[in-house]
Amino acid sequence: MKRDVKIPTPDGDARAYVFTPNQGRGPWPAVILFMDAPAIRPALFDMAERLAQADYYVLVPDLFWRAGHYQRPDIVKMRAGDKDAIANFQKLRASTSAEKQVIDTKACLDFLSKQPDAKADKVGVTGYCMGGAIALRAAGSFPDRVAAAASFHGGGMATDDPSSPHLLAPKIKAKVLVAGADQDAHYDEKENERLKKALADAGVDADVSIWKGHLHGWVPSDMPVHNPEGAERHWSELLKLFDETLKR
Repeated sequence: MKRDVKIPTPDGDARAYVFTPNQGRGPWPAVILFMDAPAIRPALFDMAERLAQADYYVLVPDLFWRAGHYQRPDIVKMRAGDKDAIANFQKLRASTSAEKQVIDTKACLDFLSKQPDAKADKVGVTGYCMGGAIALRAAGSFPDRVAAAASFHGGGMATDDPSSPHLLAPKIKAKVLVAGADQDAHYDEKENERLKKALADAGVDADVSIWKGHLHGWVPSDMPVHNPEGAERHWSELLKLFDETLKR
């Protein structure tokens, strides 16, 4: 079951969406699903719905909410070099940042704490594409709240940027799952090893790898590189992670 919600933040009310199981009664373990760059859309809602029907309270924040009501990025046109599509995407990406993502994550956690149907003392997070880095950043910024963090075909997770999530590894208490995309300019073998080492050195319980044959964006069903077999593997490993950390 889906409902639209508003989440108070210091910058205003953020758009977000809640999904809960169709059967049974809460409270259910809480999960935040961080969107990919193509933003809020039916394919993302389908993913949140599937997660909810596995008996989770799922919150999906619109990370581009500061841009107002916007036209969803058109990835196909962007790849074809369409200037208007590229400009629209750049505007949306400029509306968020590492600092704003932490603000929004705190607001989401505060919101979950007030929901009687959500078990929010320990929360799971999962992210895709740009959301992958946000999931790790959430785990490092709120270690006492985030018990499990997953990133699928994420990018920018272990870079030279001062806000790179891997620098938060010493603070992370969550169990971590990172599945990088193959042949991904946003996350290559070198970056994968850098992230793996940072988490290992910090003593984080983490599974970090690149899934060969899976390209950037393989999970959502509407992406040109969607890989059905890989998407099902993602579901299997994600639910295992959440079940082990949030349902015990």
